[in-house]
Amino acid sequence: MNHKKIMIMGTASGVGKSIITAGLCRVFFKDGFSVAPFKSQNMALNSYITKEGAEIGRAQVVQAIASGIEPRYYLNPILLKPNGNGRIQVIINGSSRGNMSSIEYGKYKKELKKDIINAYLKIKERFEICVIEGAGSPVELNLKEDDVANMGVAHLLNAPVVLVADIDKGGVFASIYGTIELMEKEERERVKGVIINKFRGDLDVLKSGIERLENLIKIPILGVVPYFHLDIEEEDGATEKLERIKEREKKIRISVLKLKHISNFTDFEPLKLYDDVEINYVERVSDLGDEEIIIIPGSKNTIDDIIRLKENGIASKLIELSREGKIIIGICGGMQILGDKVIDSDAVEGEIEEISGLALLNLQTVLKKDKMTAQYVGVLRGGEGIFKDLRDIKIKGYEIHQGITTGIEKNITDDNRIVAVVKENIFATYLHGIFENKEFSDYLINKVRELKGIKQKGSLISYEEYRLKELDRLEDIIRKSVDIKKIYGIIEGI
Repeated sequence: MNHKKIMIMGTASGVGKSIITAGLCRVFFKDGFSVAPFKSQNMALNSYITKEGAEIGRAQVVQAIASGIEPRYYLNPILLKPNGNGRIQVIINGSSRGNMSSIEYGKYKKELKKDIINAYLKIKERFEICVIEGAGSPVELNLKEDDVANMGVAHLLNAPVVLVADIDKGGVFASIYGTIELMEKEERERVKGVIINKFRGDLDVLKSGIERLENLIKIPILGVVPYFHLDIEEEDGATEKLERIKEREKKIRISVLKLKHISNFTDFEPLKLYDDVEINYVERVSDLGDEEIIIIPGSKNTIDDIIRLKENGIASKLIELSREGKIIIGICGGMQILGDKVIDSDAVEGEIEEISGLALLNLQTVLKKDKMTAQYVGVLRGGEGIFKDLRDIKIKGYEIHQGITTGIEKNITDDNRIVAVVKENIFATYLHGIFENKEFSDYLINKVRELKGIKQKGSLISYEEYRLKELDRLEDIIRKSVDIKKIYGIIEGI
């Protein structure tokens, strides 16, 4: 197989590397090539469990879907998950290696180049094109030694580089010029083009600046991508993204608790498909009370989030609202928070050995160093209260947690351990991706419509179909704004 690759780097974090990478993957896939994304090191709290039980970043999952392939561990061999107290969980080839400080990881990452190479070789053996994504900026001078995310990877894999810059933040010419100038000579020689991202306005106004910049850096500008809103998962900016939903008139309000250690906020993306649903993140007790559903999301540090919910008054407010009949949903760490207590005698999350939860569910969680990572397929067999008709609904999702939960609440799956429980107006589950199950989400939203006297209906499209439509729209935007012929020339070494 004649394998080719291209690497997408950015002048800074948040410039749109992941979206550009996904767009190029979609272009190559639609052009008939077998293509795979690759990100050697990703730092994110949004993760996914592959079929083999490996944990990788959500961005690589979206890019894999854009490429028409099954997500696998080798697409993201290093995943770093901040968990508070200045420590990060280090996941290598889909499996946790424990928590480390930044200094400890700085020493440890020297050993990881072999894992990066081995992961990439699996892609090289299987795919014609690989679109590699960098992380942050390639010219963080204090981090360049033993780099395993940017130019270190480009050198390791001998990849040509395209630099992406965000014009919406301002100072785009300075950011591009400064990034190029801070590179070593051999690094600059790898950069074959630049893409300016998130442009608003008349392109003609930009042309003179582009010409002057190209004369200075001696590198072509490959395109200017317009500012656009894409409804696919993002690793950052959850609050900004969900807040935009408030621009439309809604009838059903959902509040998502913005925990300090929130993880997998992409769980709520499918709920945006309902045109009468409004989703908001809330941080203050005064923001609660006028919604129909409250969701407690996943947490990377359940104990610390319980402490904060008690300190800011949200815990007592949730108990009050639950007694009033408000629908409460807990996902993963959210289910643990709803229980009687969380025990951490192994110091998985810190020094606190035991803490009481909200006690809205008769559940107890014991945190363990070994992490549960698995995909799940099952059937909901019937609940009670508001969820009494929740029966014979097929569900799938994935589990990522370091706790074993036991208790006497009604487990409504056939599994011999707690996966999903119901108690009157409370639904709690360990499954991430639960709302991607259209039948379940239709049931939930229609139940609220029924309680409010609103006509019941379903979403017009499944989340999987909607995501593919959005990826096709992304492909169209990339084709219209980026010189794809020059991109192919770069990967061919022309």
